[in-house]
Amino acid sequence: MNRVSQLLLTAILLAGFSSTVHANDTSRPNLIFILTDDQRYDTLGCTGNEFIETPHLDALASEGVLFSNATVTSAICTPSRACYFLGQYERKHGVNFNSGTSMSTEAWNESYPVLLREAGYYTGYVGKNHVPIGDQGYDSNIIDQSFDFWYAGHGHLTFYPKKRHAIFRHAEADTQTEIVAEGAASFLNSNADYLEGAEAFLNRRPVGQPFCLSIALNLPHGAGTRSMQMLPDDPVLYRETYRDRLDQIPIPKTYIARDQIISPKLPADVLFAEFRQSNYDYVDTPELLREQLVRKAQTITGIDRMIGEIRQSLEQQGLADNTVLVFSSDHGIMAGEFGLGGKALNYEPCLRVPMIIMDPRIPAEQRGRRETALVESVDIAPTLLDIAGIEVPQAMQGHSLRELLAGKVEKVRDSSFAENLWSTYFGNPRIESVRTADWKYIRYFHNDRAQFANVTKKTLYQVTPMQTASYAKWLTSSIHGEKPVYEELFHLASDPSESVNLSERPAYRERLLKMREECQRLVMMAKGDIEAPPATVVVEGIKEGKSKK
Repeated sequence: MNRVSQLLLTAILLAGFSSTVHANDTSRPNLIFILTDDQRYDTLGCTGNEFIETPHLDALASEGVLFSNATVTSAICTPSRACYFLGQYERKHGVNFNSGTSMSTEAWNESYPVLLREAGYYTGYVGKNHVPIGDQGYDSNIIDQSFDFWYAGHGHLTFYPKKRHAIFRHAEADTQTEIVAEGAASFLNSNADYLEGAEAFLNRRPVGQPFCLSIALNLPHGAGTRSMQMLPDDPVLYRETYRDRLDQIPIPKTYIARDQIISPKLPADVLFAEFRQSNYDYVDTPELLREQLVRKAQTITGIDRMIGEIRQSLEQQGLADNTVLVFSSDHGIMAGEFGLGGKALNYEPCLRVPMIIMDPRIPAEQRGRRETALVESVDIAPTLLDIAGIEVPQAMQGHSLRELLAGKVEKVRDSSFAENLWSTYFGNPRIESVRTADWKYIRYFHNDRAQFANVTKKTLYQVTPMQTASYAKWLTSSIHGEKPVYEELFHLASDPSESVNLSERPAYRERLLKMREECQRLVMMAKGDIEAPPATVVVEGIKEGKSKK
């Protein structure tokens, strides 16, 4: 039996099981979670962007709750998406980017999709998966078979997913967001004839059974925007929109072109910018940056249109009043601030993400508000479970936002934690940070380039035992006394761009000590059982975001 046949048989058996559980249950809300890729907080109309058109997301915010201080806990694709699945910090779950780590099946079994399915929800996944699971990583096919409805590819989809993933070959569209939209429509419209002949769609969503649809895009990530070719058959949106105002695209106030950098943001032995920035050269000049930003703007508007279509479908099927929509991103990205591009850093452009939750059942007076409480990506999984009436497992470290949504509490935490454990060929340092309502503290640890001495771009994704061993050590290194090599302290209330480092100023010594103490407390909290190994397996030769098949 080949792989396609195995997947078909599994889908048929699992769909037969799930369609009989709570088949007429309309009391529990439906759930739709939409996750974008590399999308900064400031890219929506409702978050202050006057250039990008996002009317449907703006409407979602006006009818729900916009969290203006939402941050991710790991600003890199794979660990962040694992945080969303498990409601855990990377320090605990141990799934890193390009480290050979794969989530164990035991850990996956306590993810929000699995727990919802076990509780009778019909589950679907559409778009991009970037989390390897099982002892063969992406080739284990565990995640593929964990959903009643699966229409996704592992790793990058690029702008034209059919060229990379055979599962999308039956789609009518050729461009990513539109293909994902077809998959979402096929899931929601239980009697529709979308994607006729596609193996993944033999089973239609049972009417009357609560559902959870997870939609994960690979946009506005550069793997999608930089592969746009503006082909004649592409939608007009991706060929023309915004290009008549290219010179009007706003760039960050702290932007510095590469040839204008006099004083680097971070010391050279902390951030090896010459290696890191080669992967983010689109920030080198204003012209290159604006070309990248216009493509991002186009794809964000495309995603906005997809959300409008989803909401229209819910209305037409009488599901809108009982469907909770959650929108967020796996992290943000630098857009040339201080000459820096890319992710993984713990500055606000990387950590802060748009987060909107629209629950049509909450009191009208609680809708349309901008919630300033500190919330994190790890809060989404427990929130989804809590909304569904499912007990949140003890392994989840995030907080349910259900009572915050209803206006019953004012906060769920006093400070937010974030980290970067992806120390790589690109020169990213290991980072830990804590953020309060007004302050941000960041500390950096020794960046050992020696372990990448023999690495080239061609061998970049060939993980070595040394890298895997180093990563395992980093999970507890600061807990066991490793000292930071550099620190930053910012007063966000007066310096939101994080321009002025106050860490060495005597007047702020007491504040620095308090933030150090809080950071250490949060590191230990994030790790959980300090001596326990992470719930991962190491897959030798695993290739980031790619299947060997």
